[in-house]
Amino acid sequence: MVRLIAFDLEGTLVKSVSSWVELHKRFGTWEKGKEYAELFFSGKIDYVKWAELDSSLWKEHTRDEIIEWANSVEYMDGAEELIEFLKRNDFKVAILSSGLMCLAGRIARELGVDYVFANELVFDENGVVTGKVNPLVDFKSKGAILRELKEELKPELTVAVGDGYNDVSMFRETDVAIAINPHEGVEGDHNVESLREVREIIAGLI
Repeated sequence: MVRLIAFDLEGTLVKSVSSWVELHKRFGTWEKGKEYAELFFSGKIDYVKWAELDSSLWKEHTRDEIIEWANSVEYMDGAEELIEFLKRNDFKVAILSSGLMCLAGRIARELGVDYVFANELVFDENGVVTGKVNPLVDFKSKGAILRELKEELKPELTVAVGDGYNDVSMFRETDVAIAINPHEGVEGDHNVESLREVREIIAGLI
């Protein structure tokens, strides 16, 4: 018996809102970053170009600086307990993040998550940002990634938990979608305010 649950990361399991935005603010590049975001959301550039434009602003910065930020990000209340509960109840756990692997990888390791998908900055041999990105999770691809996991695992139950527009595509692939403190216009089968409520819903399902 296999069950599958997919989580968004930022704003869902951890208190960071966006890796991209927070690094822009940390490195003083947010004004230019906002311009690039507007180009993407107006349809003038695609996601890959947007990611590379963003990371190009950080070329003088290092992996160590970015890991330092990633290590500072705190969990949402109840995150660790929820993952422990899920693992005890035969769930395979996935993180699908359109943020950065420097954060998603840390959380996956600490929580013992089975699958993690996020975007990867490319560093040179000295650990300096090159401006290139391996864009594994674009703004619309969470649904496709989750669909592939379902085909591989053939779970008896699939659940997704997220908060934003880019989580809607994975909501469509699930038996039960849970929106946690959702952005305006985003709805799940259940809308909740805490990870403790997520646990209660899942306990009811199983």
